[in-house]
Amino acid sequence: MSEQRKRDSAASKVALLDAARDLFADRGYDRTTVRDIAARAGVNQALLFRYFGSKEALFAAVVARSGKERLAEYPRDQVFARMLRGVLDKDQQGDHTVQIMLRSSGEDTVAKDINEQLGQDYVRALAGLTDQPDSALRAHLVLAWIIGIDVIRSIARADPLASAGADEVMACVLPAVRTLLEGVRDIPDA
Repeated sequence: MSEQRKRDSAASKVALLDAARDLFADRGYDRTTVRDIAARAGVNQALLFRYFGSKEALFAAVVARSGKERLAEYPRDQVFARMLRGVLDKDQQGDHTVQIMLRSSGEDTVAKDINEQLGQDYVRALAGLTDQPDSALRAHLVLAWIIGIDVIRSIARADPLASAGADEVMACVLPAVRTLLEGVRDIPDA
């Protein structure tokens, strides 16, 4: 009996994650309700709180799962270019994990823990591109660059960066990142 419960529990968690992913993508975080997520998943909304604790923690779990899938999908040397493309081309399909992580980093402890772990996963992937002894520092620097670019473009909307084309920004940033990480290559369609 406990084996059946475990399978049902795992299936319910996956259903909640899938439903939340779809609704967050369609409606955004604010317009997605716990009730809607539970209904789409076909479970009682109390299970959402039981498994995830809060809507924000569920959102963070969706982001973490997406980020881990992206990290597994991309060759390591393409991670930065795809993340940068995701920040620059909001309408293109790219890796928007960094933006989602930033927007879900409130007071919820579970969300913070998931975001921290996913951030470390990205740091490990990027740090693996260099043999330098300060590889983790280099990886953090390139992640900080992406965050800074996103903040200046999306929040401050400061020109010329805010109005620059994605290809133009990538042409400036990727050579510097290649130098810093020694192995990142330019991917025009990323």
